[in-house]
Amino acid sequence: MTDKSKLFLLLILIIGFAVFLLGHGLTMDNYQYFLSKRTPKVLAMILASVAIALSSFAFQTITHNRILTPSIMGFDALYLLIQVSIVFVAGSLSVVALNPYINFSISAFIMVGFSTLLFHFYFGSGRRNIIVLLLVGVVLSQLLFNMANMLVMMLDPNEYAAVQANMFASFGKVSKPLIYLCIPIILLAAIALFKHANVLNVLWLENDNATSLGVDVPIVTKRILLLSALLIAVSTALVGPVLFLGLLVTNLTREWFNTYQHKTLFIGCSLISMLALLSGQVIVEHVFALQTTLSVVINFIGGLYFLRMLLKNQIV
Repeated sequence: MTDKSKLFLLLILIIGFAVFLLGHGLTMDNYQYFLSKRTPKVLAMILASVAIALSSFAFQTITHNRILTPSIMGFDALYLLIQVSIVFVAGSLSVVALNPYINFSISAFIMVGFSTLLFHFYFGSGRRNIIVLLLVGVVLSQLLFNMANMLVMMLDPNEYAAVQANMFASFGKVSKPLIYLCIPIILLAAIALFKHANVLNVLWLENDNATSLGVDVPIVTKRILLLSALLIAVSTALVGPVLFLGLLVTNLTREWFNTYQHKTLFIGCSLISMLALLSGQVIVEHVFALQTTLSVVINFIGGLYFLRMLLKNQIV
């Protein structure tokens, strides 16, 4: 099967799952109500899947490592700490906590700043040790998670209930205006990454080879880092943390597509990510009867895939 055929197959499956999620159980009497609820959910899944897929794939290219994704570097713990801190300082009924625009802006700004500092530590050093960066990310993630837990223990039970709703990725409660705000941000960042696709093809050959072929590696790396940080921050602020989705879809893309062209890989990775979220939501709604969340299913499957990669030594 050619790569174009694989892309077409993925697109057909995505359309099928999307139509099922939107149209299941609709009648002439209830279609307006249910479509008004389901359409934002499907749009949020598509936006989050594209943002996570593109940012993770580009990030792996510039770090030359298949287990390193922006999400693994502590974004989920930082997002949780931000939400807990907002409720702890301002209260669950404050404007900061209830207004989706303010909450989104604060979360996205802090996460972009955090990622910029963390990546600057890695790329600013001469040695660029991947293991050090991974360890720093894991340690910071655990530190931030423990800080969030400490604040949670000091919260009123009613306020804790408000925080608990943000501990897992949620696609059903995303506001329409926030989705419309994220569309141009993700679209512009995606276009910028596609414009760097040819350069990323060269960067995958290692930095020394890329430099000898005329690529300004430090400048390109910083651009890709900024775009990756922006995409993952916007995605996390929009729907919440989905830890292993980026790791899962990027490696499935590299295994399934027989090309090193990043334009094709970007499209394939985005489609696989969409398929993972849409099919996962179908399973959550119609197999588990909403007794679990989509992020739990994705993280469980992604965690198993991560262990498989480690056992097969596919870590570079």
